[in-house]
Amino acid sequence: MTCVAGPALLLVLALGAAPGVAHAPDFTEKEMEQIRSRIRSMFYHAYDSYLDHAFPYDELRPLTCDGQDTWGSFSLTLIDALDTLLVLGNSTEFQRVATLLQETVHFDIDVNASVFETNIRVVGGLLSAHLLSGRAGLNLEPGWPCSGPLLRMAEEAAQKLLPAFETPSGMPYGTVNLLLGVSPTETPVTCTAGVGTFILEFATLSRLTGNQTYETLARKALQALWETRSSIGLVGNHIDVVTQKWVAQDAGIGAGVDSYFEYLVKGSILLQDPGLLHMFHEFDQSIQNYTRFDDWYLWVQMHKGTVSMPVFQSLEAFWPGLQSLVGDLESAVKTFQNYYSVWRQFGGLPEFYSIPQGYTVDKREGYPLRPELIESAMYLFRATGDHLYLHMGLDALESIEKISRTPCGYASVKDVRDHQLDNRMESFFLAETIKYLYLLFDPSHFLHGGGPWEEGGGASGTCVLGTGAYIFNTEAHPIDAAALYCCHSHDLDQSEIRDILQAKPTAAPTGQSLNSILGCPVQPFSSRLAVTGQVFTENN
Repeated sequence: MTCVAGPALLLVLALGAAPGVAHAPDFTEKEMEQIRSRIRSMFYHAYDSYLDHAFPYDELRPLTCDGQDTWGSFSLTLIDALDTLLVLGNSTEFQRVATLLQETVHFDIDVNASVFETNIRVVGGLLSAHLLSGRAGLNLEPGWPCSGPLLRMAEEAAQKLLPAFETPSGMPYGTVNLLLGVSPTETPVTCTAGVGTFILEFATLSRLTGNQTYETLARKALQALWETRSSIGLVGNHIDVVTQKWVAQDAGIGAGVDSYFEYLVKGSILLQDPGLLHMFHEFDQSIQNYTRFDDWYLWVQMHKGTVSMPVFQSLEAFWPGLQSLVGDLESAVKTFQNYYSVWRQFGGLPEFYSIPQGYTVDKREGYPLRPELIESAMYLFRATGDHLYLHMGLDALESIEKISRTPCGYASVKDVRDHQLDNRMESFFLAETIKYLYLLFDPSHFLHGGGPWEEGGGASGTCVLGTGAYIFNTEAHPIDAAALYCCHSHDLDQSEIRDILQAKPTAAPTGQSLNSILGCPVQPFSSRLAVTGQVFTENN
């Protein structure tokens, strides 16, 4: 049955989003292991289909069982899936693919590539795989993680992006030719996320290699965006990187903007940078004042705050997870419930959903197997322990299996109303959707901070790694925050970390474990931002 609901009814539906689910029994460990087994089977059905029918192309076309290049001819799905192999425990295949990529992927090619996508998928994927190489049993170079073949590949890819940053503002062009640089005819208009989503990958590169160019460029772009915000504290959707004039003045948290806000929060955690967190809190205050209505977030005119698009976009579903990271759990829970009500209405999230009409927006009815709602469920389960989020995860698993599974992998949903399929399986399905789904049902996984720490490597051979502070980039590639303090000028930091790790449990503050000191805790990061033993608050 199809019905149209107004905002008031939608809110009622959201707060009781899943009849029977909120009071359903908790999952047992045996049940969670059975679900993890199902998720592993999903991964290998998609992964093997890509290898059998699409490699070395970027993506699998699951309806025709062949492949296509989409983002630059990088064998992108293989790069994006590499760290997921290790998340699932397959170090043997991780080792094989890491070697294969070194032999087959090259970046000195005449290809026009998205600067944003290449950074988050290729640079981010290679950096993550490099930092996980020790756990995967690869033969490590002396000085790892400050050196290594995957790190060199990541830097080679990043080097190809640098010409895009040669603008008067320091904000990058959206597209670059990997061989020739930026075309003279390239448009100067770039989306906000395409300007503000580099600090995680570029700062990691700089801290590991000692070349400060990358972090400097990422920070300059962030500062330029900050200085162009409106008088009411909002940023638009697209900006001219040459003139710094806003071309699209719709302000919101979704497509074209989303990962900018995400990287301010995660960058502050990764780099122990209170300035980035301050920027986010300033933006968040304006977002709450001008775009939030009944725990939905609308699009507004960036200078006036008047509503321009009363829609929910599927990409916005990352927001409850981000809210949980900054400690705004009450708002996160309410907003997640709204978004989950849309999922239950269709068995997936349409790209655009009209909040007043309670239905899909014309020509935006697709669901390309995006991960954002599952991502938020993972963060909220970590923060609350509420098994409602596990039920949502099982709901997502069963929806994807029922609607999207084909003999050759999983197909994007062309229309959530009738579940027509599209002939595409984006690389993020294996990089993000499957990974977050698996981690949701594996709360003791080392990426949640439960793994053992290790000492060794680095310029001085005294690095402390794996302390529990893994930060996911916007493509779900985890970065070990401790590794950034291993190389070059961080020996003092490392010494302090070792002292804490080697101390007796009683050396921790009363009621606080060593793991909470060194990890990435669920407590509000606005009051405690703990990575590699350092703690700061908004006031210091």
